[in-house]
Amino acid sequence: MEGSQSRGTPSNMNFTPKRAPNNLYRSYGTGAGLTSVRKGKLTSLKLPTSREVPKARDLSEKDPEQISKLTEKNWNLYYVTPLYKFLYTGLKSYSRQLSAFIVAEKQKGIAVEVGLETNFKVNFSIIQGLTEIEEDAEAVFIQICSKPKFATEATAETVVWSGWLSCVNCNTEYLSSLPPEFTCLPLFCANGAETMTALVTTWFQRTFDCNFGPLRIGSNSLCWLAAMWTGCEPEMGIRYLKLSWSLPCSPPLNVSFTVHPGDAWELWRSIRQDQVRMTIEEVDQFMSCIESHFFRHFKIHLSAGELIDVSTSLGSAHRDGKIKLMSSHYMSGILTLLTESAFVMMPI
Repeated sequence: MEGSQSRGTPSNMNFTPKRAPNNLYRSYGTGAGLTSVRKGKLTSLKLPTSREVPKARDLSEKDPEQISKLTEKNWNLYYVTPLYKFLYTGLKSYSRQLSAFIVAEKQKGIAVEVGLETNFKVNFSIIQGLTEIEEDAEAVFIQICSKPKFATEATAETVVWSGWLSCVNCNTEYLSSLPPEFTCLPLFCANGAETMTALVTTWFQRTFDCNFGPLRIGSNSLCWLAAMWTGCEPEMGIRYLKLSWSLPCSPPLNVSFTVHPGDAWELWRSIRQDQVRMTIEEVDQFMSCIESHFFRHFKIHLSAGELIDVSTSLGSAHRDGKIKLMSSHYMSGILTLLTESAFVMMPI
């Protein structure tokens, strides 16, 4: 067991554009414009109480180079409202536009955490293989590279920022309510400096009339992830299941507990009633048994705190909206859960 005082987390970035034309925020469906966002209205969607057991499917078979860019990186998560008049045929143009926008903002004195004498190259591309159903929009990958202005041709470019938008197992009822001019890619993952993320999201907001917001991973979703990754043990071998709770002490205390993968799997297998679907009741029972085991040894009620972090060799997730995917084999199930979370948090 490891205990440590909780550390403060950085404040949320401000994604609001500096200036926008009056007609920038249009309403769609029941109204996704700026007015609704300010009122704090959210969709009526809720996380499901049961879901299919994740299947071992290697997503890298269709597009290994692109999928490899998604793994072994720490991603910050955000939700995105539907993009207005986004076109997949316009990716090359978007690359040039975003590159020019970054250069223009840099010339205004906006810090982008790279050298002053630097050229930027932005590349938009499609990630093949992430879609699960026909209604899913193809995922889009964005990579920003830099290179000193006076560098030789042999000098390699440096990747300074990357991000992607996706929609995996989308909510078809929600999509059917959208006019055809909108593309729904509700999950946005970013890796790189916050200042660059802010520039990218500002450009998206101005160009596609959308809104971004931080996507936290709630305790409920973390419990789902713990059970889902544990279920991968027989085929993939998760090596360990590490769980961390934040306890309401003064000062606050973080407690970490590592479960042997074989023990975690045997517990999960004994609880499961169906080999095709898993339920929230099973997940709750799984976590309750782990917390009870911890109490027997250390006399600490983990249930009084909040689960804040889940980690295995297949990936890790933190409540602050950070995730790391180490394998492409069970990525679909994880991205489905994150897509659902993005839909729930999305303002209408």
